[in-house]
Amino acid sequence: MAKTGRLPDFRKMYPEASEEVIEVLRETERKMQYQEYDLKAERTIIDQEAQQIRVIPSREDSYERLVEQDVQFLDEGEQVEDQVLRKVQCEMLHKALLLLSDEEEELIRLLFFEERTEREVAEIMGIYHNAVHKQKKRILRKLKNFLKKF
Repeated sequence: MAKTGRLPDFRKMYPEASEEVIEVLRETERKMQYQEYDLKAERTIIDQEAQQIRVIPSREDSYERLVEQDVQFLDEGEQVEDQVLRKVQCEMLHKALLLLSDEEEELIRLLFFEERTEREVAEIMGIYHNAVHKQKKRILRKLKNFLKKF
């Protein structure tokens, strides 16, 4: 695209093209400029009689125009889709946790919600460390299988 407000010399760019083709190129380029810039740019109206200057802001802006003006965009962090997906996954996980027995739920709560080590959980529950590890793997496999169904 040429600079805003200026149309490129299509006759020079395409010397073999017919006049109809050149005219279509000009119209198309002008329409693109109108869509990408003119509709989105603020307008300044100067009233000579009242000696006033009014600026009418645009209702929207184009990415191209903002880039031309070196506008920096902030990283908005997590996208809406990611937030929704995470929320759905959390809801599914909570449903899966409801399927666990009281003993299984306690083991998961201690390990993952209270962030205890397997050795600490073994002491609390009065079982061997290896038993906690095996139960954890079995429970996680059970939860994974439940979540696969959805």
